[in-house]
Amino acid sequence: MPLSEQEQRLLEEMERSLYHNDADFVASVGASRLRPNYRSIAIGVLLAVAGIVALILGVAIAQLWLGILGFIVMFGGVLVAVSPGKAIRGVPGPSAPGRRPAQAKSNQGLMDRLNDRWDRRQDGQ
Repeated sequence: MPLSEQEQRLLEEMERSLYHNDADFVASVGASRLRPNYRSIAIGVLLAVAGIVALILGVAIAQLWLGILGFIVMFGGVLVAVSPGKAIRGVPGPSAPGRRPAQAKSNQGLMDRLNDRWDRRQDGQ
């Protein structure tokens, strides 16, 4: 069920207030600055596929040890594939209190700047 206009305005006002009043909390809870590690994803998928093949082969030829080994390889591949990515270099944590707003804006990502522009446009500034 969609929100009414009044509820949307109230929600946007609460978000702006949160961003303005508790920037440290927003920075700690906000979107992480991680990029996916494509090498780990590719290796994990290959291991998972090899594990599935070994598992099926172990069941087909009635070799319990091969099925168990296949399951372990498959499970390890999935763990490798879903491991967290690397932090993006050059992106600082929450801005220091003594920073100028211009410096803080220059360190924002593209999506943050686009969201700020959208908010300004919606507010009529």
